Amino acid sequence: MPWRDRVRRVLIAGGGPAGLYCGLLLKKANPALDITIVERNPAGATYGWGVVFSDRTLAEFREADYPTYREITDRFVVWDAIDILYGGERRRCGGHVIAGIARRALLDILQQACDARGVRLRFQTEIAGPADWEGVADLVIAADGVNSVIRRAYARVFQPSLREGKAKYIWLGTRRVLGAFTFIFRETPFGLFQVHAYPYDGATSTFIVECAEETWRRAGLDVADEATSLAFCESLFAEELGGQRLMSNNSKWINFATVKNNAWRHGNVVLLGDAAHTAHFSIGSGTKLAMEDAIALTRACEQYPDLEQALAMYQMERKPAVEAFQEAARASRTDFENMRRYTGLPPGQFACHLLTRSGRISYDDLRLRDPLFVDGLDRELAAAVGTGRAAGGAADRSGASDATGPSGQRAAGEPAPPPSRLEVAPPPAFLPFVLRGLRLENRIIRRARPVFAARDGLIGGEELARLAALATSGAGVVMTAPVAVSADGRITPGDPGMYRDDHAAAWAAVVRAVRGRSTARIAITLNHAGRRGAARPRAEGLDRPLRDGWPLLGPSPLPYAPGHPVPRAMGRTDMDRARDDFVRAARQAHDAGVDALHLHCGHGYLLGSFLSPLANRRTDEYGGRLQNRMRFPLEVLDAVRAAWADRPLTVALNATDWERRGIDVEEAAEMARVLKTHGCDAVEVLAGQTTPDSRPAYGRGFLTPYGDVIRNEARVATMVGGHLTRTGEMHILIAAGRADLCITEPVLSEDVERATDPPFSLSLLRLRSH
Repeated sequence: MPWRDRVRRVLIAGGGPAGLYCGLLLKKANPALDITIVERNPAGATYGWGVVFSDRTLAEFREADYPTYREITDRFVVWDAIDILYGGERRRCGGHVIAGIARRALLDILQQACDARGVRLRFQTEIAGPADWEGVADLVIAADGVNSVIRRAYARVFQPSLREGKAKYIWLGTRRVLGAFTFIFRETPFGLFQVHAYPYDGATSTFIVECAEETWRRAGLDVADEATSLAFCESLFAEELGGQRLMSNNSKWINFATVKNNAWRHGNVVLLGDAAHTAHFSIGSGTKLAMEDAIALTRACEQYPDLEQALAMYQMERKPAVEAFQEAARASRTDFENMRRYTGLPPGQFACHLLTRSGRISYDDLRLRDPLFVDGLDRELAAAVGTGRAAGGAADRSGASDATGPSGQRAAGEPAPPPSRLEVAPPPAFLPFVLRGLRLENRIIRRARPVFAARDGLIGGEELARLAALATSGAGVVMTAPVAVSADGRITPGDPGMYRDDHAAAWAAVVRAVRGRSTARIAITLNHAGRRGAARPRAEGLDRPLRDGWPLLGPSPLPYAPGHPVPRAMGRTDMDRARDDFVRAARQAHDAGVDALHLHCGHGYLLGSFLSPLANRRTDEYGGRLQNRMRFPLEVLDAVRAAWADRPLTVALNATDWERRGIDVEEAAEMARVLKTHGCDAVEVLAGQTTPDSRPAYGRGFLTPYGDVIRNEARVATMVGGHLTRTGEMHILIAAGRADLCITEPVLSEDVERATDPPFSLSLLRLRSH
């Protein structure tokens, strides 16, 4: 039986924008429906100030119901700029078309439209329990907000989760009319306060004040009443308010609650708006998402003849779209909760970081929206190279300055002259970078894929050809796959090595081939496989043990996976030998003319196993707390640094094990701080593979959030990969201060090319294609 025949009565709990718009659209689709909307508050009452919509949402409103679209847009205040007030400067970026309207005006429009259509509105009516809706209507729509009574009644089915954010915020208004969506950041003796503010009519603006909970407590706001909080915020932002007062509407300091539900429907009950989901206000999405729910639910009811099928399709269509938006909102919320982390960035880079915080705006998007903003940012970053203030961050982050030294251009510490306003600065990833005195022509690292073709650690012509071919890509650095420091430190029998004199000679040939083709620097990744060693070639599967392998070493006698050999727990003699193997490899690399060493301390290999509590169960001074787990890797790092002299030395480090009780990003940031004090010049951010039980979250740029935290918490230069394939992705990482160097690997089609092939030419033009 079609739903139009089965559904006569519709009950909507909640008279906010979601419930009103849904009632209106359902009545428009089927005028025979008997629709009642119940709202606990009086008619005309609302809490909050203005709401915002993107230009994309407006098109959906127009298609859904043109009369209300016209009335709503007639009341809109529209702007296309975002202002960021930070560090005594105002930065403006255009091209962000947003429209605001008073919440009261929006409710009036929707209430009048519902009245005109014959939708029944009942105010000051409580929905207390199932008796108020079961058997009362054929379709029950729960649009009753974050603390939904209906959702709570069926919690076992909907399986809701409500997670509070860390920051405190208060929702206020002001008669100060702003000219753009405005972010304000104010340092105080108590900590950092930030404002999200925007106009929503010709006379009023929303003014949300947010801060960390510890800042809120230090300022005494945890014991302040509404009037005291209002006075505090007025005084703090008096300059920006321009003599206007702040207004309150039962405003309280609260934590933002993110609502998610495993299911959105149960029988004839369906969730809508905040009852189903919430997204942090920093991306201006709550009312937008709620009204889009109403459009999607009405469309599903029109398209599918059966009510159960219609509700199922509504959930199937809407839930993934909302969850993607919630993920962007989570990234944005996390940035604001940790904004203190980024206050060391220069204003331009800070503004770029803020604008791209949710991951939805790329470098190319920014350039399309506001070319002048991006051009100015590019010039600032180019001018700052060498000063330690911005793009490179080399002086204060890795102990190096961006001076070109005796080769002739600038003396150490001398800033580069700023580019002319008529001069086009190179985009961020193409800026030079200096790592402990070694100048890189750009910020792109091309890492070779493993070949597994070495014989007893000796690389052949295939490995040389691949590395030489990568040198023609235009990248600043060519980096090898893991190179074993000893025969028993190999992952597979085909791993390249650096533990015999003929190995060093072969690598010297590689260095000559790379330098003969380009200005790219070459970095070798030194590794000891530890308990992940003695594995079959990767063509036969990942981490499959050899039938007759060699003895393995590890911090503890724990096999990498069931059925794998049990490693010997390393004693002092084993540690000394492994340390000396790394030192010998470093010296051989030095003699071969290698430009930089990369020490692998991640992915469950030997040094990474010592760092992770999942693999290190020792009870002596090399296990337990972080300081002890770092002891042996630091012994290796110190010895390699001494042997490698004053050349660049970087470390690959797991930022997360992707497992409970494993390394997390906060612990990784602390490791990076310590590594920096021991002579590490940059940290490559890795994730997972410490055990085969890790639950990876792969995707394009999946390592970016971890690199962001480590770079800005530990104040160390970072190298970030994670399926980066476009230079636009790399530009935004550098421009926003999320990374210093970007790692990319050849695509599979490149793996079959050789340096001897005449058509082989990657070039930066090819790398630039988007």
